Parts: sequence; structure tokens; C-alpha cells
Amino acid sequence: MSLSTVIVDDEQLARDELAYLLKSADDVNVVAQGKNGLEAVNLIKEHNPDLVFLDVQMPGLDGFGVIKKLLDKKIRLPKIVFATAFDQYAVKAFEVNAVDYLLKPFDKKRVSQAIQKARAQQDADEAPAEKFETLVRMLESQKKPASKILLKSLGRMFLVDQRDICYAWIEDGVITVVTAGGTGMEGQSNCRTLEELLESLDSKLFWRAHRSYLVNINRIREVVPWFKSSYQLRMDDKKQTEIPVSRAQTKRLRELFGL
Repeated sequence: MSLSTVIVDDEQLARDELAYLLKSADDVNVVAQGKNGLEAVNLIKEHNPDLVFLDVQMPGLDGFGVIKKLLDKKIRLPKIVFATAFDQYAVKAFEVNAVDYLLKPFDKKRVSQAIQKARAQQDADEAPAEKFETLVRMLESQKKPASKILLKSLGRMFLVDQRDICYAWIEDGVITVVTAGGTGMEGQSNCRTLEELLESLDSKLFWRAHRSYLVNINRIREVVPWFKSSYQLRMDDKKQTEIPVSRAQTKRLRELFGL
């Protein structure tokens, strides 16, 4: 019996590579491809596939977030093969009952083995949703934000308390973090995206005011009315940097400060 399959990865080359390898597999039918977690949820709901090759690290909703969203929406969970360039996620992948785990770049033999495992489990009894929910809660508990963040500056590595972070911004794929107060400094984060950095920060303190900026709510010095009913935030760093608030986040700004 053919395995209906969905591929989800934020990298076009990775999707193309995996689709090419799956073409040579017997009785595997790729019914759809997606580039992010939200698309993954919608495609799984629409196609009800037997198997999903799911990237772990994606902007916004990551692979584990997809599992949680499927559970929340009570959508049937397919067999899942997690794929990523970071092997540190292997244990987490199997904790959510993945069929298998593939490292990038993909190896034809390993892809074949993953398909064989999926076929072997195709007729097996599905694990109860309660089991997945328990495991997702375990994953979320492991994601509790650390009290300190590692920053690289002038060839050195500093551990900075979250509360001292004023704001962060991304430019050309590099995230720069600025701290507040008299000892203010700038440093680079190892995170690849602002979404990834935000996951490691306290969500009660930090807000994505703009697609390129994260701000510490407690480090906003002034809200400045701007062009056409927009706003800027004057921050509590040495330069009193002004950060734009996107139109999409204006409502959140008003909620935060009762504007």
C-alpha cells in the first residue's frame, strides 16, 4: 500500500533533495510540500497523510510546535520523520514518537530506512493522544527560558542577564543584542532567527515590536507618536535608540500601555 507523504522544510533545496530521493522509493507518493510550520498543520489537515518529513528548526512554528498544534486542533497525527542539520534534537524527536530522525544533508540509505520503519508501523496501533500530550508538555518544560543569554563581543563571550537586555535586531542574518544601563554593550547572538531568540527569552518581558526587532518591555523609556498614527519606541540604552513599531503590532502596543 502506497504511503501518502508530505514534506515540510523552510529550505527549498532541502525539499527538492528529499523529493528527489523519495522518487526512487517504491510506493511513496509525495502529495504536498510546505515551507513552514503553519503550512505543515494545514497540509496535514487537508491531506491526512500517512507520513510527514518534518524539519525541526523553522521560523515561527518549529517541528515540535507543529505536533502541539495538531494535538490542540485534534488532527490525526501521521507517522513523522524529523529532519534537521542539528543532531542535538534527536532525543526530543524520538520523545514525540517519531518514526525516525534524519540529519542533513540527506543520505539515500537513511531515507530508505526511514520509509521502511514507517511501513512497518503503518498497521500498528496508534499511540493515544494523551501520550503525545504528555510528551509535548515535557518538551515545553525543557524550553523554560534561561536566566542568562550568551553573547559574543570583541572576541569574547559574555553571559548577560535577560533583564539587562534592552533590545535585539536582525540584519543580514546576524542578530545583535544591546544591553541597557551604564555598562551597556552590544554583542551577537548564536541564534539564527529572532523567533529562535524569543523562545529562549521570557515571553512576559520581551515583545516582537517589529519583524526586525525584539524589545524588553521594561526597557522602553518613551513611546513616540510617529507618521500616520504609527509609533516609535525610545529605549533605555546609552544611545536612547528609537525602534519602529510595525502597524501589525500597534494594537499590542496600545494594550500594553493603555494608549
